[in-house]
Amino acid sequence: MPFKIIRNDITKIKADAIVNTANPEPVYMAGTDAAIYRAAGEDRLLEARRKIGAIGEGMVAVTPAFDLDATYIFHTVGPSWQGGGHGEADTVRCCYENCLAKAVELDIESIAFPLIATGAYGFPKTDALLIATSAFSAFLTEHELDITLVVFDGESFELSGKIFRDIDELIDERYVEEQFECEYGMPLGAAPEEISEESCEERYLSKPRRRFLATERNKLCMDECAAPASAMAAAKASQKRSLDDVVKNVSETWSVSLLRLIDEKGYTDVEVYKRANVDRKLFSKIRTNKDYKPRKNTAVAFALALKLNVDETKDFIGRAGYAFSPSDKFDLIVQYFIDNEVYDTMTINLALFEHGQPQLGE
Repeated sequence: MPFKIIRNDITKIKADAIVNTANPEPVYMAGTDAAIYRAAGEDRLLEARRKIGAIGEGMVAVTPAFDLDATYIFHTVGPSWQGGGHGEADTVRCCYENCLAKAVELDIESIAFPLIATGAYGFPKTDALLIATSAFSAFLTEHELDITLVVFDGESFELSGKIFRDIDELIDERYVEEQFECEYGMPLGAAPEEISEESCEERYLSKPRRRFLATERNKLCMDECAAPASAMAAAKASQKRSLDDVVKNVSETWSVSLLRLIDEKGYTDVEVYKRANVDRKLFSKIRTNKDYKPRKNTAVAFALALKLNVDETKDFIGRAGYAFSPSDKFDLIVQYFIDNEVYDTMTINLALFEHGQPQLGE
């Protein structure tokens, strides 16, 4: 998978390169910095670090990884947080971009990052998360590299949740029950005689909806809005396929359908597999095997890469033997973003990570 975010100790990660938020001088501090020195073997790592000397903010230097399960350690120096008005965000972005450029220079295949400068340096973790994913997204449009973002503590996890606070409302127990009722015509756990005569459509149109607005990379906001019933009805109608669409290509396998849709939408293979957060090797397997069976999160990722609506997505993943469930968090989160025409897998993966769900990709 080209990008994934996990909660773990970065010293336990296997990758070609491990990134360390380093002290500018050849000494180590507390937190991740100290943990990496201890795990790598502090005497040998300090000796290698002293040969490099001072490192400027935003810059990167390389040492062997010694006892870590890696080949290299990338030492990059983040800024000390001074309120945000001294170019701290630009420096953090330089840290990520320079490490990625060094990965290309060394021709490595995988790299693991912490949230740079968020420990002793005090950089806000939510801001660091957005900068990191923005830098990764831009890089992966041009390059092939497996990138892992390692979030260690619970605070990082909780702060990232503020970005997607509407998702919390979406998947609470009451909403899941309502979705089950809409899907199956009866309340969750109810007997058939308890079925309400009110239609699912009426219940759906009577509820205010929140629309996710993706304004620009690095800036995410939630806008609470209640759509008029007529507008919501039109939007739902536009997501339904015609009868001709339903019966056309009925016998296609999932992979054949994928390749047809890429051509029909005028996309290239590269832009689709990159948007789907999969690598070239996997896509080559899919292209050469008309009966390829993807995992569900891979099938859904390609639906998002193709920018399919919910109805089209259900048909597409159904060809691989999958369906959306009204009581599954992964499915609800994905449908929420599709409903609001947000197809960026990096953004959606952050929401999935927050709620402990599988991430999109291979």
